[in-house]
Amino acid sequence: MARVAFIGLGNMGAPMARNLLKAGHSLKIFDLNPAVVDKLVSAGADSSETALSAAQQADIVITMLPAGKHVESVYLGEEGLLQRLSSRPLLIDSSTIDSETAKKVAAEAERKGFSMLDAPVSGGVAAAAAGTLSFMCGGSDSAFSQGKEVLGAMGKNLFHAGDHGAGQTAKACNNMLLAILMSGTSEALQLGVDNGLDPKVLSEIMLASSGRNWTLEVYNPYPGVMEKAPASNDYQPGFMVDLMAKDLGLAEEMAVKSGSAIPMGSNARNLYVAHQKKGNGSKDFSSIIQELK
Repeated sequence: MARVAFIGLGNMGAPMARNLLKAGHSLKIFDLNPAVVDKLVSAGADSSETALSAAQQADIVITMLPAGKHVESVYLGEEGLLQRLSSRPLLIDSSTIDSETAKKVAAEAERKGFSMLDAPVSGGVAAAAAGTLSFMCGGSDSAFSQGKEVLGAMGKNLFHAGDHGAGQTAKACNNMLLAILMSGTSEALQLGVDNGLDPKVLSEIMLASSGRNWTLEVYNPYPGVMEKAPASNDYQPGFMVDLMAKDLGLAEEMAVKSGSAIPMGSNARNLYVAHQKKGNGSKDFSSIIQELK
């Protein structure tokens, strides 16, 4: 079993850390929210007063942070891990950030003798709790092999997408497609309802036809169709609109840099940003159907 440091215990990080404990790993944690720290301490984790103290003596350090600026601060800041750590643990950043920041941090890590993976996740809070996340990893073959056991305690699908930054690129592509699918599914369902169809019957028809997709299968956006979906729980997340808008922004930035055409992705971003600006940022991203009513 590994000695793991986990830094960043938000909606995704906390259940991920809990699964590491369940798998028998030794866990030191750091977060600015004392309530979530206390819960994990009661489950067997050791708390630390700083990110640096959590990471000292760890075999593997995992970070799950809100944005690229936070990742840079934790790793590259004056009190950052790359400046202060005396040991050389494997570094795994599971935050969803831009690929350029991931590459920058990884390059500095390698310069200082660390191995590092960017390893963003897909699956949402439910998959984080169940330990069934998908990890999209960027980094060397050896770093990916070294991280497999710990990643496997938190997810069931582990993908090595390529070199540093590749995990973040894959995540941006995946979430852009997810936003397009959710927007399109919402349009189709609302069109049917507006023309007299029962949304549950229409969903069953599309599930058995060529319109079948993940949002219809497990995350239906129409209230009352799927009992456990956020739509049937007043759009409690889940995966927040704020986060989807952020991820679509990352995809658009990536497209600008590569000269890629993403007309559907851009339209999806416009929908989500408009929805966000109306005060819906904390709702589940499936609430985009409310923009179409």
